[in-house]
Amino acid sequence: MIRGLFALAAALASAGCTALPPARMALAMSAGTPAPEIVTDSKRGRASTTIDVLSFNVEGLAWPARRGRASSLAHIGRILAELNARGTAPEIILVQEMFSPAAVRALARAGYPYRVWGPTRTQRRTSVAVGRMPGPRRWGKGETGFHLVGSGLAILSRYPIVAADAEPFGSRHCAGFDCLSNKGAQHARIMVPGVPTAIDLFNTHLNSQAESRVPAERHGVAQRLQRADLVGFLSAAGSERLPAIVGGDFNMAGTPDRLGKLEAALSRYTMVHRFCAASGSPCDVRLSWDGDEPWVDTEDLQLFRSGAEVSATPVAIAAMFDGTAGQPRLSDHDGLRVRYRLEWQVD
Repeated sequence: MIRGLFALAAALASAGCTALPPARMALAMSAGTPAPEIVTDSKRGRASTTIDVLSFNVEGLAWPARRGRASSLAHIGRILAELNARGTAPEIILVQEMFSPAAVRALARAGYPYRVWGPTRTQRRTSVAVGRMPGPRRWGKGETGFHLVGSGLAILSRYPIVAADAEPFGSRHCAGFDCLSNKGAQHARIMVPGVPTAIDLFNTHLNSQAESRVPAERHGVAQRLQRADLVGFLSAAGSERLPAIVGGDFNMAGTPDRLGKLEAALSRYTMVHRFCAASGSPCDVRLSWDGDEPWVDTEDLQLFRSGAEVSATPVAIAAMFDGTAGQPRLSDHDGLRVRYRLEWQVD
């Protein structure tokens, strides 16, 4: 989230000096790619494996919006690198708020061989944006018409990223100080050794609510416009035949009406929180949930759908960097870690 006038000053101070290192992708699977364990059920003629996907807003804001973040960000990178060295890190990370040089350095050193970045500061849309915010721009609230930082999005992967794309939201599809960031959506297609099809991953960060410093009616319109942009991007970048996972910071905590509209717009996807909270769910739930609708209490969500040949099913949901043993709280968000079982027919 871009936070008020302090964030404006921070963006001015850091714009132009947060350089992204080169993306790392693969044209095909390499012989050295680590393979997951594949379990075969000969009676059912089915095979399966699992992947862990972490969605994490790292609070990578620069001074003076945030002071002293470099140490915590570096700590995040070290923990992930250590977990990767032991083979226990999430295979995929969907990152939000990677704005500062310290955030970029930390995640570039996290031990993932493949990485792609979301919309950059100057990236423009390739498709026509439908609709616009009502009335004149709120210049005093950051709606200046130009971006001072990029999207802050990144996808890191243990497995080869064979295709990637990113698209910013419409230039008039933001509200308040969020307009200083070129927010949007990001796509990466990965190949997991032994799995017969690729997997589509999507990462996004929608307009903040109160932190945008504009009335609820205005940031509500921005989220509605961005939701439409996201749906269009999922359709254009993804494949209906492939399993897909969508994650990110949706900034909809406390707004069940907005969440309901998001789920309706993404009708082919199922929200992981809702799936795992259902009676009889196969999920191993290791989150502290209050109430019957835990998805309303968090900004950080993942949604999923199966493909034509490979099904995807959440089998575990947990937090990372939440202050528990070995997982110090190093951001204003906990990481949301979901393990998916991928299953397919064996020919």
